[in-house]
Amino acid sequence: MELYVAGQLPEALLVGVPDIDQQHEEIFSRISLLKAQCLESGSAAVEGFADLLELFAQHFATEQMLAEEAEIDFSEHAGVHHDTLRILYKALNDAFAGSHDVYSLLRYAEYWFERHIGEDDRLFADELSAANGQRTSQPRWPLNASFSAHA
Repeated sequence: MELYVAGQLPEALLVGVPDIDQQHEEIFSRISLLKAQCLESGSAAVEGFADLLELFAQHFATEQMLAEEAEIDFSEHAGVHHDTLRILYKALNDAFAGSHDVYSLLRYAEYWFERHIGEDDRLFADELSAANGQRTSQPRWPLNASFSAHA
């Protein structure tokens, strides 16, 4: 079964950095697939959520690498990533113990990820573009600043 389905990432969440946009799309596709599995079977394998968290970790490492290559201070953004992974892995352990259902965790991860892209990753993409002396290819739409992307 193909896990990457192009078109899952809303256009408004494209940040204009191809590697990042592709990974964002892959993560959204994986979330959609796992949610569909939950609805079909009444539950989803906790292992599927564990695989999703590995995708998050790989994506966060990619952003860290891009920041280092561009010599951008990434410490605050990396802190958000670290805190989020800590929270999600704790939730995963709770799901293994049966105290959380995976569908709720997927909904939370999807919401958090959308907010994070719209706020933090959009700013990061702008910094990357500035560091590389170019503009991003996607327009920027302001999101409601009353929401925090921090987990």
